[in-house]
Amino acid sequence: MPLTAPITASNPSGAFERLLTIMDDLRMNCPWDKKQTLESLRHLTIEETYELSDAILSGDMDEIKKELGDIMLHLVFYSRIASETNDFNITGVLNGICDKLINRHTHIYSDTEVSNEDDVKRNWEQIKLKEGNKSVLGGVPASLPALVKASRIQEKARGVGFDWDNKDQVWAKVEEELQEFKDEYNVADESAIDHDKAEGEFGDLLFSLINYARFIGINPEDALEKTNRKFIKRFQYLESKAQENGKQLHDMNLAEMDVFWEEAKKV
Repeated sequence: MPLTAPITASNPSGAFERLLTIMDDLRMNCPWDKKQTLESLRHLTIEETYELSDAILSGDMDEIKKELGDIMLHLVFYSRIASETNDFNITGVLNGICDKLINRHTHIYSDTEVSNEDDVKRNWEQIKLKEGNKSVLGGVPASLPALVKASRIQEKARGVGFDWDNKDQVWAKVEEELQEFKDEYNVADESAIDHDKAEGEFGDLLFSLINYARFIGINPEDALEKTNRKFIKRFQYLESKAQENGKQLHDMNLAEMDVFWEEAKKV
């Protein structure tokens, strides 16, 4: 006999309880849900997180709402699995994050005084060190994509005062790293190029550019992804126009393709 589905709730606590009930039902009765483990869900959670990111960049509020629900399901799912081995449960997860927020916002729940966002970040990092973190950078996940990781490293270093004084200093560093990278390739004999060293200089250049972006309030990950999307849109326009004219891209020269590319910029 089919189970009775929990009815739609009209408040946050009721809606959350409804989700927990459904999760319990699925875990006990659905063949797929019964088989899942923390490890099997991991790659799906990563996928859902990227889908949420895509929705945010697209400004699609309906899609953002849907993807948030998917991620919420995963959080509940992990907690349900852990509860079966008595490691933790959803109540412990929620109380844990509440306690962390209270402990790390002493300017709200205690007598610490702050005057701006930077003070809040510095206080946050100092509290984490007092909690036992051996390094300010210890909380940066090793598996983060390199561009995001660079940004997080710089933000955390800034949180304890390790930062440039102004953006002009940061830009001077960008120019310095660009010149050092160029110097690695500006040699008469290309066979003498040290590619490992050049790779290192290119990494330094990217790191300094990410730092400059942070300094002027640009999220480098978002900026690059928007450029990716812009390129894809224009390139697909180029492909479409070539097809309309009975041509294949590999049969066209760059000048011919550039005509359609310039058109794409105006679309």
